[in-house]
Amino acid sequence: MQNQEIIKIIENLKGRRGYEEKKATKLGFASLYTYFEDKILKEKQALEKQKKELEEIKSDTSSIKKEKKSCGCC
Repeated sequence: MQNQEIIKIIENLKGRRGYEEKKATKLGFASLYTYFEDKILKEKQALEKQKKELEEIKSDTSSIKKEKKSCGCC
């Protein structure tokens, strides 16, 4: 089953198609489709990782703020 998003990307390459095909074969992909499929998958994983890191940072900063208010006057 082919992803329509990848097909649209390949159709819109125009002058860059040759460059992308050479890059895909250099990286060991059998076709331009598999190259873009892998590329999109890696982008999604990077976004998920970035979101996870941001959530961890937010939780760390909120716990630090709570720890600073240890005195009874605040």
